[in-house]
Amino acid sequence: MNPWPFVAAAYTVAISLTVGLLAWSYISMRSAEAAADSLRRK
Repeated sequence: MNPWPFVAAAYTVAISLTVGLLAWSYISMRSAEAAADSLRRK
């Protein structure tokens, strides 16, 4: 049995989840920075 389709699928899932986590973290960081800036301006 050829293991390469499983290996490719595992890499695809791992890379997709890593990119998703990075995007989520970046969006959360931008939101927190905007909230901090709005508090600083008041």
